[in-house]
Amino acid sequence: MKRSYLYFLWAAIFFSACTSNTFDDISEPMEVLPDEENVTFEDVRFVFENVCQVCHSNPPQNGAPMPLVSYDDVRDAVLDRGLLDRISREEGAPGLMPLGGPRLPQETIDLIMQWNADGLPEN
Repeated sequence: MKRSYLYFLWAAIFFSACTSNTFDDISEPMEVLPDEENVTFEDVRFVFENVCQVCHSNPPQNGAPMPLVSYDDVRDAVLDRGLLDRISREEGAPGLMPLGGPRLPQETIDLIMQWNADGLPEN
């Protein structure tokens, strides 16, 4: 009985660790960039600072496998760790980031996708 209680407690902590995320901090109006300008890391940094670093800090918290603190961290996550897939999954899909949802606003996902399409420039 005590062992099942510990498993339940661990599962509750693990699955609820990042569920308090809200998007109040990232709902600031995004400036539309002219077609000739590339999206840079500076244009998407606010997402990682305000949403992802709840778990993906340095050191990572709540079971996150890596930090998303620096440009290099985020670039490597896009190139080698499937970050774009994880943020693009449908609401409620397994592996959706941020863990426990809610899904990032589509405009924010589109901005990160455009940053990738523009070659992941730092600034």
